[in-house]
Amino acid sequence: MEITKDMTMGQILGVDPDIAFVLMDCGMHCVGCPSSIGESLEEACMVHEINVDDVLGRISSFLAEKNKA
Repeated sequence: MEITKDMTMGQILGVDPDIAFVLMDCGMHCVGCPSSIGESLEEACMVHEINVDDVLGRISSFLAEKNKA
């Protein structure tokens, strides 16, 4: 499944809970916060002043590597 910037954090973590580690590594340490679950990835990135395209790239790379194994 492709992750998009319009997906909520809850939807993204539903695809693969290990994506939380990628998000935290990008500076989003509030992944477990109940209010963050309803935010889109784009909204969460804006709040944390993080480039959403960079985060999407890291998530895509993570999932590609994980699927290789």
